[in-house]
Amino acid sequence: MAIWKRADLLVLAALLAVPAWGQAPKVFDVATVRPSAPLDIPKLQAQMRAGQMPNFGAHIDGLRAEYTYMSLHDLLIYAYNVKPYEVVAPDWMNSEHFDIAARMPEGATKDDAPEMLKALLIERFKLKAHVEERDQPVLALVVGKDGPKLTDSPEQPPLDPTAPLKPGQTKMDLPDGPALISGSPAAGQAIINMGTRGMFTEKMDPQAQALRIDGKGVAMNGFVDMVNQILQIGGPGSKQVVDRTGLKGHYEVSLELALADLMAAARRAGMDIPNGGPNTGAGTAAGEASDPSGGTGSSIPSSLEKLGLKLEPSRATVRQLIVDQAEKMPTEN
Repeated sequence: MAIWKRADLLVLAALLAVPAWGQAPKVFDVATVRPSAPLDIPKLQAQMRAGQMPNFGAHIDGLRAEYTYMSLHDLLIYAYNVKPYEVVAPDWMNSEHFDIAARMPEGATKDDAPEMLKALLIERFKLKAHVEERDQPVLALVVGKDGPKLTDSPEQPPLDPTAPLKPGQTKMDLPDGPALISGSPAAGQAIINMGTRGMFTEKMDPQAQALRIDGKGVAMNGFVDMVNQILQIGGPGSKQVVDRTGLKGHYEVSLELALADLMAAARRAGMDIPNGGPNTGAGTAAGEASDPSGGTGSSIPSSLEKLGLKLEPSRATVRQLIVDQAEKMPTEN
């Protein structure tokens, strides 16, 4: 009798679990997908001089989800919660850009948006993808032989996602959490506040032909993410940086990078950047590296060396999202 009761309970538990297993994927109530219009560079520059930040990227506000001027490669990052360097996809997925405007069903939250975006990409772009763990060459961020040259800095307070935006601020939902972007575009300066991961100030110096990045309250995961973003300017083939410093605190960091190197890398990745880039006054030709005799910017390795850090070739088992199939254009709205 006891055996029968135990078996009966197991069967009952299995039956109760069936609805959970069979739940349909969460989907948007309604969504439109359109190719993005070409960028109007003069209009963008005028808006930035007026203090308006471009509204690119992912923005979730209540039940409304918008993804503006994003490539399929970028959309995969949000849908599958992966890093840019974890996506293995055809090169064309970086070239075409799309605007998506969607409404989530009543009761949905921001946490539901990635699954809904994934379902949309599967339906409209016939996407097929899978995740694998692969042993890959990476760049390990390690402490140099003379130890770190970092100054301790208080941890930044976490962001309040419900706080209203201040004038000149824009919110972007990054894969690892929200970020507030503000600053003075006319002066070539932007402030990226990532909460407990750190706050970064990026400033272009046309005279020195350099991009200066200063961070405070920076945790190593935030710093590695920032270094990866810089390296990814050269395209998705760049090696992933992994943190092997063992540093657990929050620090001040400073990097000064040659603008010509960054723009040459961007052009090699297929970005349409005018010679010299915005607000630089430089005349660097496409694909041309910086002239060591001009400007004060340096490479990432030399900038890291000043912080007592360095990048070493290594290997690691990393998660990768492999795209098996995708259409270049979505089905009709």
